[in-house]
Amino acid sequence: MLHTLMKSPFETNMSLLTSMLKRSDDFLALQDGVLIALTNNIFLKNIVLSSSKLYIIKEDVYARGIHKHISSEFVLISYIHFVSLTLKHKKQMAW
Repeated sequence: MLHTLMKSPFETNMSLLTSMLKRSDDFLALQDGVLIALTNNIFLKNIVLSSSKLYIIKEDVYARGIHKHISSEFVLISYIHFVSLTLKHKKQMAW
């Protein structure tokens, strides 16, 4: 399953989201959701421990000026790769 986080993690039920992530899932943060990847934020440890593959949209990170503060646990991808993830996963959950 592909989980997409579009809102700030502070506006999302992150405990529910992380409890639903499975090792085979992909997690993608975009728009204000990219804040989840900031180093030293309170949600980072749990999302990393989920063992899902973690992605963030590069354009959204740079638009917010936070590219120097992103955890190395996340892979920066473009919107083109986002399309590939949607094709890979028949089931998707938007947060």
